[in-house]
Parts: sequence; C-alpha cells; structure tokens
Amino acid sequence: MTVDKLTLGDFEVFGLRDGFFYLDGGAMFGIVPKVLWEKKCPADSKNRIKLALNSLLVKTPEALILVETGIGSKSDQKFQDIYRIERKPGLLASLERMSFRPEDIDVVINTHLHFDHCGGNTSHDKKGRITPTFPRAKHIIQKGEWESALDPNEREKSSYIAENFLPLEKHGLLELVHGGQLVVPGVEVVLTPGHTSSHQAVKVRSGNQTLFYLGDLVPTSAHIGLPYIMSYDLYPLVTIETRKRCYEQALAENWILAFVHDPIHYFGRIRKAHGKYEFAPLET
Repeated sequence: MTVDKLTLGDFEVFGLRDGFFYLDGGAMFGIVPKVLWEKKCPADSKNRIKLALNSLLVKTPEALILVETGIGSKSDQKFQDIYRIERKPGLLASLERMSFRPEDIDVVINTHLHFDHCGGNTSHDKKGRITPTFPRAKHIIQKGEWESALDPNEREKSSYIAENFLPLEKHGLLELVHGGQLVVPGVEVVLTPGHTSSHQAVKVRSGNQTLFYLGDLVPTSAHIGLPYIMSYDLYPLVTIETRKRCYEQALAENWILAFVHDPIHYFGRIRKAHGKYEFAPLET
C-alpha cells in the first residue's frame, strides 16, 4: 500500500494529489532508450506516460505549509486534451477531505514556476477573476526563477503561464528568496539547479528525521538513475552534479525522499548497489 502520511518528529506530513497528466515519454527520459524506460513507465498510443501532480502538506507547530499546487483548474479544453489532464481528486478536494480550507494555508512553496507546479496558485473567483487560491499564504519563490518566468527564453516560454504567478505580487503574497533559506523552524528551501537555473527543493527536519521534496530534480522514482534525466532540463550536466550531492547526503543521513510526479509513490528512500543509485520504497 502506498504511504501518503508520515510523522516526522513533531511534524505531520501528508502527500496530496491534484490529479494526473501525461507527457511524452521520450522527453521525460531524454537519452534513455524507450526499450528501457517503458518497462517502468508504459506509454499510451501517443507515447505519453502517466504522471502525478503530487503536493506536500507539512503541519508544524508554527505553520501549515503547502509545497506545490499542481496544474490547477484554469486551463481550457485544448490544453486539457494536449496533456490529458485528469484532475481527480484535485488539490482543494484533497485538502477539504482533511478538513483544511485554502484560508488555512500559511505558506506555499513552489520549486519552480512551470505550469504543472504552480497552476493552483491562482483560480477563478465567483466573478471569473483570477485571484490567489490561498489568500493568506506567503508564496516562497527563488528570485532567479521569478526573473526567468517574467522573461523566459524561447525554449521555456510555453512552460510559464503568467496568470499562475503574477497575481501573487499584485496581492502582496510574493516572497522572493535567493538561495537556501529557512522558511519556518524545521522547513527550508535549498537551491537545486539543473532543471532550471534556480530550481529549489524543500528540506523538512524534525526529531532527527529529514524529508527532502525533490521537485523536478528527480520527478519520479523511475528517474533515480543518474542518466535518467528529462529533456526538459535546461542544464542536464548540472542536474547530474546536483543529484550526486543530494544522493550522497540522503544516504549518509537516511533521508526520506518525496516525489512530485510519481503516480504510485509519494515517498521513498535511495540506496546504492554496485555503484548505482536505486529507489527503495517506504514500508507501510
């Protein structure tokens, strides 16, 4: 059975899901041949693989923190068809099942601003206006990522959708950071470049335990191997070096890892066998 809830010292950690979407399998695995990756992630008739939209909810004595907001509800039918979006149960419904409202969230952290990670930052209100979904939350974003989103290069332009993040600044909910920073006691953002130049991960520590939310540094458990890097990564060689550094610390300190796009596993660990890094699922 998939583990979707953890006790981490004094913290409670929950895996939530905005739903699923599909991306081209070749793009998701880069130079790795299909005969290898399709064993782990079978493709549909259009060569797309199923990916989850996983968020992390961290309840600490000081704050309720949401990491990533999924793809959101604002897209039109064409967009939904391209990415075969299945928003079940949806992030807000997942929160509601736990008796939380959007107003309860104190902090939102986006690893970066591609549409499948921050689409739920904003939503339509009753008058059809696009407003922040979490009206009390400060939104923690790397300054370099914000600048890239405002002026994207041609390769990234389609990944940044302004309505997902610009309203945060208008409503005074934006907090830009530069590099590693403590968000609340026990929760910090860590710069993990490669996918984008200012991609950040989230480290949660309590009771001598550590959880590390990887974002698109390692999108699924099938991407643990060092060559398994997305074509979407702007700096793939940087991704490899960032992974090595994070993997070795995760092994030394027995971190729990959290995955943003894995359709089965919210959490897991890493192990090293015969010089290669491998995924190890958490025991229920």
